Amino acid sequence: MKNFYLLLILFFNISCFEKAINSIAGSSKFEPKDFQKKATPETIQYVQNSLSGLDLNKIVDYHTHLVGMNEKETGAFVNPHMKSVWHFKENTRYKVYLSALKVNNPEKADSESVARLLDLVKNLPYKPKHFLLAFDKHYNESGEVNLAKTEFYTPNEYSYRISEEYKEYFLPCISIHPYRKDAIKELEKWGKLKVKIIKWLPNAQGIDPSNPKLEKFYKKMIELKMVLLTHAGEERAVEADEDQKYGNPLLLRYPLGLGVKVIIAHAASLGFDIDLDDVNKIKLPSFDLFLRLMNEKKYQKNLFADISAVVQFNRDKRILQTLLERKDLHNRLVHGSDYPLPAVNLVIRLSKLKKFLSNEEQIHLKEIYEYNPILFEFILKRNLNFNGNKFSDSIFMENENLNY
Repeated sequence: MKNFYLLLILFFNISCFEKAINSIAGSSKFEPKDFQKKATPETIQYVQNSLSGLDLNKIVDYHTHLVGMNEKETGAFVNPHMKSVWHFKENTRYKVYLSALKVNNPEKADSESVARLLDLVKNLPYKPKHFLLAFDKHYNESGEVNLAKTEFYTPNEYSYRISEEYKEYFLPCISIHPYRKDAIKELEKWGKLKVKIIKWLPNAQGIDPSNPKLEKFYKKMIELKMVLLTHAGEERAVEADEDQKYGNPLLLRYPLGLGVKVIIAHAASLGFDIDLDDVNKIKLPSFDLFLRLMNEKKYQKNLFADISAVVQFNRDKRILQTLLERKDLHNRLVHGSDYPLPAVNLVIRLSKLKKFLSNEEQIHLKEIYEYNPILFEFILKRNLNFNGNKFSDSIFMENENLNY
């Protein structure tokens, strides 16, 4: 009987917890298709004004996550810990993402999350192309897969299939762990299919970008005219505690020196890393180390960054201010939404962005959010203003400098 009551209490707490998750994590009260019909005329006009100066057919989102959980259906999976109530941290993150993705049935999470993404993108007042990010497993340096450290896996085949099925909206972004024994073969396979971007999250995947053993991998990337989109700075969205050191932006000097074109995700806007140029190995904000790289003339043709996540509440607003003011860097910045993160209610807090937005703009943005979090995030970035400095139009459209 005692065990029965313990289970009852546990069930009650879980039920209450899940209701709380849905109230603070899930996005949008209304359907995206209803925005033009039901939003206030002032907010609709605000959106239209925000699109001025853009070629609406050339807008690109370089950082959209493709989420998968049904291994039998798509080959994608998440670590079992994320589905277990006994692993509170991981399970909370899992449920937050399900809520943000509008997934009602976890058994159909893959199809439901793609349907939701399509619904959001199809109802945008412009015609974007979203790079759908695959995510490889964690591998040891010996080339053996480490499933215990793999928090989730999104196969390249899945990203490519969805992109082929919905070519009007999506482009594939593959992920190949360079320690894999078949890494070069995989590069060649996707190179033949004209895939152009490879995604890494070194902190979570256990990749040291400065490892000299990766020279052949990097040179094959150059041969195939592939671009590396890689996280830098601290990683908090997925488990990465043991390998945070691999997020140091200065480690990217190695591939850059070889001639690889690199996009640093999030402009390394979170956390601290060791200053590898300092004899005392002091720690500095990762963003400051990122700026050091961006300021080095020898990397000006190869080094880029996306502005995904820079508006999230846990970013130092000095970073956003600097990115807005540094007009000289804008031709090397590209747009990324980091979806589904903008669909998590708590991630972007307009109250933290008051110095960049008027009160009236915040009202419009709150209304947009209730219909479409992707549109919200895009219009938000279009209107950020610090002392007259805004993000240049070029950031939101295809960057031709990323082509070889």
